[in-house]
Amino acid sequence: MTTRALPQPDRKEIRVETVLQALGEPVRLQIVRALADAPEGIACGDIELPVTASTRAHHLRTLREAGVLSTHTEGTRRISTLRREDLETLYPGLLTGVLAAQR
Repeated sequence: MTTRALPQPDRKEIRVETVLQALGEPVRLQIVRALADAPEGIACGDIELPVTASTRAHHLRTLREAGVLSTHTEGTRRISTLRREDLETLYPGLLTGVLAAQR
């Protein structure tokens, strides 16, 4: 099976302003929480969200372009994982705090 990573910023290109903006939307927070519970990643369509497929794709792309998650293809599926190590290195405690916040 062929895998291919989708474009995303390198660790040094991730900016806190962009990360916070991406995390400031309830549906995107729901995505991040789902990915936090699945360190091996989740197929994008397997995350239950109250939005259309095109809106889901927009939210996932926003998170990927902000450096919050990484997405690669496996055949016809797109698998997303949280960039926990990168975010913790750059902004210690940020992701932990966001995930601990009341839902």
